[in-house]
Amino acid sequence: MTKHDWGPMLNTYPDSVGGRLSGLAAMLEREELKDAFTSLYILPSLYHSDLDRGFCVMDYDLNEELAQQDDLERLRALGIGLKLDFVLNHASVMSPQFQDLLAKGEASGYRDFFIDWNRFWEGCGEMTADGYIQPEPRYIENMFFRKPGLPILMVRFPDGREIPYWNTFYQKVWEENGERKYLGQMDLNIRSPRVWEFYEQTLARLAGYGAKIIRLDAFAYAPKTPGKKNFMNEPETWEVLERVRALADRYGLRLLPEIHASYGEGVYREIAGRGYATYDFFLPGLIIDAMEHRTGEYLARWARELVESRISTVNMLGCHDGIPMLDLKGLLSDERIEGLIDVLVARGGYVKNLHGAKNMYYQVNATYYSALGEDDRKMLLARAVQLFMPGKPQVWYLDLFAGRNDYAAMERAGKDGHKEINRTNLSAGDVGERLALDVVQKQLSLLRMRSTCGVFSPEAAISAQAEGSRLALQWERGDETALLDADFSDSSFRIAIRNRNTGETAFEFIQA
Repeated sequence: MTKHDWGPMLNTYPDSVGGRLSGLAAMLEREELKDAFTSLYILPSLYHSDLDRGFCVMDYDLNEELAQQDDLERLRALGIGLKLDFVLNHASVMSPQFQDLLAKGEASGYRDFFIDWNRFWEGCGEMTADGYIQPEPRYIENMFFRKPGLPILMVRFPDGREIPYWNTFYQKVWEENGERKYLGQMDLNIRSPRVWEFYEQTLARLAGYGAKIIRLDAFAYAPKTPGKKNFMNEPETWEVLERVRALADRYGLRLLPEIHASYGEGVYREIAGRGYATYDFFLPGLIIDAMEHRTGEYLARWARELVESRISTVNMLGCHDGIPMLDLKGLLSDERIEGLIDVLVARGGYVKNLHGAKNMYYQVNATYYSALGEDDRKMLLARAVQLFMPGKPQVWYLDLFAGRNDYAAMERAGKDGHKEINRTNLSAGDVGERLALDVVQKQLSLLRMRSTCGVFSPEAAISAQAEGSRLALQWERGDETALLDADFSDSSFRIAIRNRNTGETAFEFIQA
């Protein structure tokens, strides 16, 4: 396992710093950030896209307005490995494949690249007057549709026929000068050989950009079978993942399937049991809960489970979405989770229920710094705990720079713009000013510790103990021992990395 697999990873959009990827490269070249990060997760507006801040991909070429090949070479020269997104389930209506379908209809080579609703459901229901099959209830009773009604986009072919295609996510249709216009994310037909050719071509391209890790977005929606779930369909979901992994292996890529599910469902365990890394979506909420209840009990229990079950994770505090809440169900009580949500909302966070369901909490949108009450001591303690937990630490750029909730950005974004609360773009001047902050300098010191100290290795023995308000996390490898001793009653902590034989101290950090 290389340092790219284990060291800290910065997470940004390509335009988060300085407006372009070149600005981000310039930041990482600064002496203040030397040795802080071994990896960089660049969100998918790196590619040509038209919706959802990059997650509606037209093609996987570099978005020239934000990034150039030279920028990637600068990152490579720094020894930075990339984590990049690959959206398995869907592509933009502006993709060349869908545009070819619109232009040529039945004659298009991409006729079955997307899912023809009527062909998929043939024999499973009755044709309606509107030209689409209404599946019998027994075929769709286990399916979860993310919006009202059936997930259909009626596509007008050149001969005037209206053909329904599967459309799980966003769609918008309007007429302009007598011509139908579309926006949206069209589901790909994984039964089509051309889709698998596209998958392999895309993985090869991402490897060429310098990718080491591929985050699989919306992978659980890709396999669909009449009568089964259309999310985490079994065994089809795992069969698709195995086929994608075989392709990724050709290019030395490690897959990171992304999925939100409650702790009680155990999906994280099944993903790990099949040999994949999994996101630790539990850690962000557990750390805040530990601070609010002044106990390390649940964090210690979770750390021990990760170690004992050999679960490989990418963990985080904040990210481009929100602070996960749904994931905690089954790990914390419902009452405790609701209390946690109340705390975050009181600190300015925004609650988004899951697809409009009133009794299903999903996430709270806030910067992690604001979620901690904009308390420097709590921010540093949270970072220290993250860096001592098992897994690869992922660091949202605004967390590093102690970013506050951006309400003006939410207002500018309008309806459904709540996620912009935690996506403030920084100028080079902003970065320079924030690098002078004590909370930023100390975070960078902790990140360099995690990046450069050899005790933080997949071969290390990790232990976790909690007593009252205290939490102790320890790593041991060879002669080296790294210990974090934290107290959630006053946010104090001490880190010491020592050679057990000589007693020599390699690193020490104290927040009294």
